[in-house]
Amino acid sequence: MTAPTPPKTVISFEDWQQRLNSLSFGKSELNQLIMDYLIIEGYKDAAEKFSEECGLQPDVDLNFIEERMKIRFAVQTGNIEEAIERVNDLNPQILDTNPQLYFHLQQQRLIELIREGKVEEALLFAQEEMAPRGEEVPELLDELEKTMTLLAFDPALNFPSPVSELLDYGQRQKIASELNAAILSAESYQSEPKLPSIIKLLTWAQTQLDARASYPHLTNILTGEIDHSSSPSDEAAS
Repeated sequence: MTAPTPPKTVISFEDWQQRLNSLSFGKSELNQLIMDYLIIEGYKDAAEKFSEECGLQPDVDLNFIEERMKIRFAVQTGNIEEAIERVNDLNPQILDTNPQLYFHLQQQRLIELIREGKVEEALLFAQEEMAPRGEEVPELLDELEKTMTLLAFDPALNFPSPVSELLDYGQRQKIASELNAAILSAESYQSEPKLPSIIKLLTWAQTQLDARASYPHLTNILTGEIDHSSSPSDEAAS
């Protein structure tokens, strides 16, 4: 025999609001979360405006954001040489101290040569620039061999390469994100914003609570709108 489902805890809007007001998480912490998100995601203008409105001074030079976004855009558009030059102008130690990241950038440069149909140039580049580095680290050599597989397939035919995902935009985005994280780390800044993780945790927690309680639901994360109908009135709750 199935055990009866226990009744849900009933939380009125007034009680819910009182519990929220008792939390010690202040406005300054919220502002810092927002500022960190704007800085890490590269919204320079928004960060400047937000700084003016809330009086919170960012702990990095906002001009650094603009240069970082130029580097990320260069990778996203396939201009790997430009991205490498900009990184070295910004801080040459970023690539000097991260050989795997530099290899991935060179790998992306090789992918762009293959994409453009520059077969001879791609072969020469792989042999002279990438193979020596790959021999030092076996897993990198495996990545090089995987990339070279693209040369064996004609994209115009109906038999796509088993590694054709390397030609997708997502591959550029992956390298751009890796480089962006390295630049932030070199500036002693966190590479991932905390705000999206907190929002995901909030959504998960609300889903878990749905099975145990009747309470005011947050229906719009952007505006903070709460559905009062999800909880009973004080009169109904008593």
